[in-house]
Amino acid sequence: MTEETSKKYKSGFVTMWGRPNVGKSTLLNTLVGEKVAIVTPRPQTTRNRIMGVCEVENGQIVFLDTPGILKPKQRLDEYLIKSARTCLRDADVVLFVVDSTTPPHSDDKRAAQLLRSLKKDILLVANKIDISDISHLEGRIEEYKKLGDFKGGVAVSAITKINIPTLVDKILGLLPESPAYYPEGTITDQQEKLTIAELIREQVLIFARQEVPHGVAVVINEFTPRSDKLVYIAATIYVEKPTHKLIIVGGHGQMLKEIGTKSREGVQELLGKKVYLDLWVKVSKNWRKDEAALKRFGYK
Repeated sequence: MTEETSKKYKSGFVTMWGRPNVGKSTLLNTLVGEKVAIVTPRPQTTRNRIMGVCEVENGQIVFLDTPGILKPKQRLDEYLIKSARTCLRDADVVLFVVDSTTPPHSDDKRAAQLLRSLKKDILLVANKIDISDISHLEGRIEEYKKLGDFKGGVAVSAITKINIPTLVDKILGLLPESPAYYPEGTITDQQEKLTIAELIREQVLIFARQEVPHGVAVVINEFTPRSDKLVYIAATIYVEKPTHKLIIVGGHGQMLKEIGTKSREGVQELLGKKVYLDLWVKVSKNWRKDEAALKRFGYK
């Protein structure tokens, strides 16, 4: 941290922005030091605004992870873009996160275009430099710089934490002097049930891989403590087609059992208690296009 930024306490909101699959959620988890956002190899894993708090010397940075920006094709996509734009409005600083392993393409340009009229400080963050071709890195970053008016740029790796301290220092230098927004020790404002639903959805996406599209929603039907050390949780996994239900259940229920086992491990780590997890799979046809279903699943 520079001498200038260490003089006064600074605090503010920092929104992560960019196309899907550039590593925004992994970067958020690294900056916060805890898993607050689910991560899968699938694009557009993030659906809700995820908040994570980073405590630093003489400062507090409140990060907001947003869904990846794509051209909307259905009602759910419209909700995701609306949610992301709300995060932009609330931000003191915006991180435009890009994938350093690939040159800019149409989705990067679309995401950058949405920032053009924004009167905010924007930092370019070139992620995944741990797997990027070093010989092309400098030129590629220059290509990305042409997409907007940036206050600076940092090449980082969210996985190996290369240049993460440098990024934090640059962010802090742009934040206003302000008392902390959240009490010390706060990690996220996400409700416990939503976090549990996201942990289950994460495992569905991981196990189903490319076989089931993103038409998956998870609803927590029951959360009942059975004792000081045991919690009963019932959840329903909703899919859009009967064939997707068959895939998730699997032969003799094997895939659903594996999803349940890994989900339970994550929930137990979150709660610090043993968990009895009861999973069901149901079909809600074309729910991503259905206003009533979107509200029922918590997307409105």
